[in-house]
Amino acid sequence: MSTTVSGAAAASGVSGASGTRPATAVRSTPPRRRKGALLGVAAWVAALLFFLPIAWMALTSLHSEEDAATNPPSVAASLTLDGYREFFGAGGGASPWPALANSLVASGVSTLCVLLLALPAAYALSIRRVRKWTDVLFFFLSTKMLPVVAGLLPIYLFAKNAGMLDNIWLLVILYTSMNLPIAVWMMQSFLAEVPVAIIEAAQIDGARLPTILARVVAPIAAPGIAATALICFIFSWNELLFARVLTGVVAQTAPVFLTSFITSQGLFLAKVCAASLVISLPVLAAGFAAQDKLVQGLSLGAVK
Repeated sequence: MSTTVSGAAAASGVSGASGTRPATAVRSTPPRRRKGALLGVAAWVAALLFFLPIAWMALTSLHSEEDAATNPPSVAASLTLDGYREFFGAGGGASPWPALANSLVASGVSTLCVLLLALPAAYALSIRRVRKWTDVLFFFLSTKMLPVVAGLLPIYLFAKNAGMLDNIWLLVILYTSMNLPIAVWMMQSFLAEVPVAIIEAAQIDGARLPTILARVVAPIAAPGIAATALICFIFSWNELLFARVLTGVVAQTAPVFLTSFITSQGLFLAKVCAASLVISLPVLAAGFAAQDKLVQGLSLGAVK
């Protein structure tokens, strides 16, 4: 009799446990799905908000100056490529190719110099840590706290006395020094994820520091290096203040060339939108091509 009662109690306990678990799962599933749906909708809304100015700029660049200047803007106006033709000098204006080439040289060379200098520095601060390496990192970060305009006059006087005004290599030096602290700070966290055992094995095999950096550290930290390079390239490509003050005609960059469309005669809105879209394409193309490396690199040093 007691066996029967205990067996019934056990059966009822099992059935009760099995009956309560699906109920709990049923109750918890809809809130999770609802939360996921809300997050998805919020992500789409945020993406549309970020994409809307770019779409509006692209649409305005395909309108004539008369239609682009209407208030409110005429969305259904006829489309034309006159803004792009005038930007590329078809109407007798200045050609944008020298400015685009200057921006490409200044941004590309400075990014390469930053990587060559930041990789050994980050190695010394993360893998083979020097004394008081945290103070060194804080010093690198503190250099970005000075407003750029505060150093504009000394740099201008130095460039003038050195005969380097309107020189593209002056911009290369400036962009390298401006982006180097950010690159060291970022790559320090990336290189901290490199296993020390691999480096020690390479040292046992007789590899020297340049070989270790080029053949061991760089391939492992490639996503972080790609993310750092892309950010430095974007910062250099978008820089306007130094390029506006320190260059003239020979070393004029693409952002400076863009400001030439804002004249005393008025704002040529369609042409400015066309120029902005063309100048933004290299950065957008680089970001799209390195999208997976960028996401992987930015999250490489986030989880310890």
